[in-house]
Amino acid sequence: MKIKVIFEDNHVIAVFKPAGLLSDPGKDNSPSLFFEVKKYLKKKYNKPGNVFLGIVHRLDRPVSGIMLFGKTSKGASRLSEQIRRGEIKKTYTALVSGILKEKKGSLKNYLLKDRIKNKTSVFSSLVPGGKFSELSYEVIKEGKNCSLLTIILKTGRSHQIRASLSSLGHPIFGDQKYGSKEKMPDNSIALSASAVEFKTATTGEIIKLSVPASFLL
Repeated sequence: MKIKVIFEDNHVIAVFKPAGLLSDPGKDNSPSLFFEVKKYLKKKYNKPGNVFLGIVHRLDRPVSGIMLFGKTSKGASRLSEQIRRGEIKKTYTALVSGILKEKKGSLKNYLLKDRIKNKTSVFSSLVPGGKFSELSYEVIKEGKNCSLLTIILKTGRSHQIRASLSSLGHPIFGDQKYGSKEKMPDNSIALSASAVEFKTATTGEIIKLSVPASFLL
């Protein structure tokens, strides 16, 4: 497959992940964006042997959008450090069912992941094993019975956006795991990591990247 590189310097590479492709191979070495980027780097720079690539965050399989990787150990560690400090700004675009009463706001919950079912439950107060989550959203367009949102993550929890919007009564289009009655033709969901802002590994320059939400194309 031909990957879409959005940004690349000596230490970091940003690539578009299509919906349906795993972020990383997992235990069974399934096809993944991680492997595709490694193949791209190996071919582009004619590298012998194994190619280093550091994965610092992930997108769910049915989600599309921008992913960052470290091309070097320094690049990966600097990106990971920015994530830990909350310095990387991630913006998502989502199409959800229904019309939201509040057109702008924040969702603060506690999330508990069931790893066997691979599903996250939402609670209004702390539960054993639960993790605090926070995101902000804004409605940017409304249809007959749907709303287009931009979402900024304040925390990075598994299925955070999907579970939080579902608990609000507005599941993401195509996300049948979290209550959507609609189905996308390619089994994707209408959620895309559409923008990211981070600092380069060596100069500290702020890089701002964005792509159109793939489900709107």
